[in-house]
Amino acid sequence: MGKALAVAAALLLLAAGAARAAPSEGMSLYGDLKYKPGFTHFDYANPDAPKGGTIRYAAIGTYDTLNPFVINGVPAAGINLIFDTLTAASEDEPASEYGLVAETMDLAPDKMSVLYTLRKQARFHDGTPITPADVIWTFETLQKQGLPAYREYYGDVTKVVQEGERGVRFYFKSAKNRELPQILGQMPVLSKTYWAGRDFSKTTLTPPLGSGPYTIKSLDPGRSITYARVKDYWGAALPVNKGRYNFDTIRYDYYRDATVALEAFKAGQYDLRLENSSKDWATGYDCPALRAGLIRKEVIPNGLPSGMQGFGYNLRRPIFQDPRVREALAYAFDFEWSNKNLFYGAYQRTRSYFDNSELAATGVPQGEELKILEKFRGQIPDDVFTREYDPPKYDGSGNIRDGLRKALKLLMAAGWTFKDEKLVNAATGQPFSFEILLDNPQFERIVLPFVDNLKRMGITARVRTVDPAQYERRMDTFDYDMAVVLFPESLSPGNEQREYWGSAAADQQGSRNVLGIKSNVIDQLIEELIQAPDRASLIAHTRALDRVLQYGYYVIPNFHLAAWRVAYWDKFRRPAITPKYGIGLDTWWVDPGAEKTVEAKKGEVAK
Repeated sequence: MGKALAVAAALLLLAAGAARAAPSEGMSLYGDLKYKPGFTHFDYANPDAPKGGTIRYAAIGTYDTLNPFVINGVPAAGINLIFDTLTAASEDEPASEYGLVAETMDLAPDKMSVLYTLRKQARFHDGTPITPADVIWTFETLQKQGLPAYREYYGDVTKVVQEGERGVRFYFKSAKNRELPQILGQMPVLSKTYWAGRDFSKTTLTPPLGSGPYTIKSLDPGRSITYARVKDYWGAALPVNKGRYNFDTIRYDYYRDATVALEAFKAGQYDLRLENSSKDWATGYDCPALRAGLIRKEVIPNGLPSGMQGFGYNLRRPIFQDPRVREALAYAFDFEWSNKNLFYGAYQRTRSYFDNSELAATGVPQGEELKILEKFRGQIPDDVFTREYDPPKYDGSGNIRDGLRKALKLLMAAGWTFKDEKLVNAATGQPFSFEILLDNPQFERIVLPFVDNLKRMGITARVRTVDPAQYERRMDTFDYDMAVVLFPESLSPGNEQREYWGSAAADQQGSRNVLGIKSNVIDQLIEELIQAPDRASLIAHTRALDRVLQYGYYVIPNFHLAAWRVAYWDKFRRPAITPKYGIGLDTWWVDPGAEKTVEAKKGEVAK
């Protein structure tokens, strides 16, 4: 057979295997879409919201690049505002996306490929059309030169080809990776022409060509960046964008630390902040502007899984490789005392990687979850099958002697002993000593009582707080002993779990597997979760993974709050409906009358 005939035959086979289904304006992991064809806007957006005004945010530390897609550099806050993606997520559904750059998406009946068809009107900011060549180039470049996460996310894609004038088809290794078609929809689309002749892997402070609702208006490198709403934005009238992106200007000013930033907010130097400190929320906002009603504080509940925040061990360090040691150190964190004395009773103790959702493992495994775990019996702790995981609990009095006794028994069993009131390795005489790395001075008040309790066990823990840029570099290169880690989770966990816990990611600098977990069991559980055929199976597989992570003692769980704490100067308005799975700040707008009142009174309260 001649080469031309062979190529033609191959293309026919590919076309046959990718028989077309009906194209759709949206895609959901659960089958049903809330928004039907012809919808005009998301329910949580006000299509009549006025455009105009400015919103100013604070960022901490600095930035040195406008390319957020590579490992080099610290990206500027808000930079993703300039880039459009193939699809846009709905924040009032757990796992649904609707067309943005893509007009339709078409999952093949055999689920071995997906076709994204681009909108004719999709444009970059210079007016050039967004083409399939841009999508293909973006995919290939992110996979080769982008953050490690892209290699994990796109690892099951075998081929990307243009189909027709505006179509891009992605082919898959198998039909089992249920969320991969939607993950591809989250991909930003970059200009192949713009990046030709430029080194994509390097940092840059030259504003790159984008296609999103905002463009970069000005920047003071490392200190501030200002975005301007694109007046002739090609996607402004799309249903996924109606009522969103209402501010003419969005500005981020950088501050040295959170304490300075809070004072700047109270002085009116910026407009809105999401508060993550219970102490500051309870006591830090008292000022003339708050008492005069110029500043509003709101607690807005959400339905998102809590994810896991905790003191994370770097398993690459020999002292943390024994799970008994990791279990023991958890007894030194007295959450109940901290919640009472430091947090004003605001938080719940985190025990699951998926708290605040049906995905959290509770009780003992039963049904399908038990069946999933049974094949790993002997490879995972017996406790997985017999008791619910719970971190150590105390009564809030600060008396934790019983817990420390349990911890010391575990440490002795792991080969540690006392010498001159210090815990040392019985075989080598090495003292038990490590560093806790932080990037926020406010967290020192939480860590220091933990350090004092470790000292009572003969363990020396040093606290080191560095600037955010240095912290990010050290975490990217796994240059730490213990740090406060955060693993956000969604209601549809999947491919990102490879990046969090997968063995391959443990050796990739810049990956999210900062803990260095390498477990064949966890790798297999992740793959089974990704391939879960339906929601019930996904829940069972997620709970099984959750349970194995819990009993790996990879982190000392901290705490969470199932709500947003938002403080803002009272010149903004927001829709009556808040999305269940987000906060929807891009649907807020400036009320010109309220803004005039605030600005007028701001001078009065400052006197």
